[in-house]
Amino acid sequence: MTKWILILGLLFSSLAAHAGLNNISNQELQQLLDQGVPIIDVRRPEEWKQTGVVEGSHLMTFFDKKGNYDVRKWLQGLSEIADQDEPFILICRTGNRTEIIGRFLANKLKFGQVYNVEKGITHWISKGNPVVK
Repeated sequence: MTKWILILGLLFSSLAAHAGLNNISNQELQQLLDQGVPIIDVRRPEEWKQTGVVEGSHLMTFFDKKGNYDVRKWLQGLSEIADQDEPFILICRTGNRTEIIGRFLANKLKFGQVYNVEKGITHWISKGNPVVK
């Protein structure tokens, strides 16, 4: 019995911890873009050149090649796009970096409407969706 209480407690605490982060599919991405929700591509410039970007993307690298980042500088750029209570979309290559960033924004900084493109731009492209170079 104690084992199940512990498992349920962990499950519910993890659900609550992700309340402000929403993983989205390509279809949901398109719906949000159609509604005018801003999209932020957190990849590096060489990645943007390699694949192109979703039209209208704000290009804001988060991690450099070595995995370093400047949260203060990145948040300053974000503040020009969306406030803490406004929705925005994060996209990277496969959704891993943006999930880390999204969890940080939602859980630690209490951003309320962070959308993560779950499988990233590689899945977006693989399904025939457009990008701009």
